[in-house]
Amino acid sequence: MQVEFIEPFVRATFTVLSQVVSASPERGQLTLRDGNTFTTQELSTLLGVSGDIEGVALYGMSQVTALKIASQMLDQDVKEIDELASSALSELANIITGNATTHLETAGFQCDITPPSLINGSGIQVTTLCPALLVPVSSQFGKIDINVALRKTRKAA
Repeated sequence: MQVEFIEPFVRATFTVLSQVVSASPERGQLTLRDGNTFTTQELSTLLGVSGDIEGVALYGMSQVTALKIASQMLDQDVKEIDELASSALSELANIITGNATTHLETAGFQCDITPPSLINGSGIQVTTLCPALLVPVSSQFGKIDINVALRKTRKAA
């Protein structure tokens, strides 16, 4: 995992949270995790990245944070993570990852992303191709853990 790959995800997260849910995000301490990443939050959204860079982006948050964000996105009081709330949270991760890969493309890395997958439960193992960098981001809605495990593909090396 190259540290240069995390900055586009942090920048995209700050921009999207500010624009989509009017959040005021703050970045926490960067942590390196090995290739056997475990979900640390109750709800996580996983997206794959392929192209010149390959790997995954995983966004984790508590149930409470997810409900607050979904409520803000849907402009209604969300009491459970139903199909509509799941769709909103998946779309949030999709927008963040899409913006991050646009930043990576500006830096010369051609990338595609997979549709998001929502994971319910903490402590679920997600095996990654390389170690992940974890950046906690806090806002008035709660904490979101951004886990990015990306590496250059052999053709891009």
